[in-house]
Amino acid sequence: MKKLGKLGVLKKRSEFLFVREGRYQARGGIVIQARENPQSSHIRVGFTATKKIGNAVIRNRAKRRMRSVALETLPKLGQKGTDYVFIARNSTPTTPYDALVGDAQKALLSLAQMTKKNSKKNQNG
Repeated sequence: MKKLGKLGVLKKRSEFLFVREGRYQARGGIVIQARENPQSSHIRVGFTATKKIGNAVIRNRAKRRMRSVALETLPKLGQKGTDYVFIARNSTPTTPYDALVGDAQKALLSLAQMTKKNSKKNQNG
């Protein structure tokens, strides 16, 4: 099993709730939530799959796939000092891997643009 390398891991419920208050993007088979964390200087990530997705085997498969997608996309497109939560959808376990990666890339690019627009507004007053 691959480790998440330089990516930090969200483990506590309070960390997931903190990210929930931020921005999100839903694309195809995946939903990504993001929020800047002033207390952290690196990328942290968490994964969740509800019981609506299916039984434990299917939820774990979805989380494994999302971990792999995060390892592939976050080092390139993630922003330092930001926490991310990947949320599985019903289609996550069955969507082709390349499509999941594409969905994650589009979502991360959109989140980055939203953050840039928001920081410009804060600078201009």
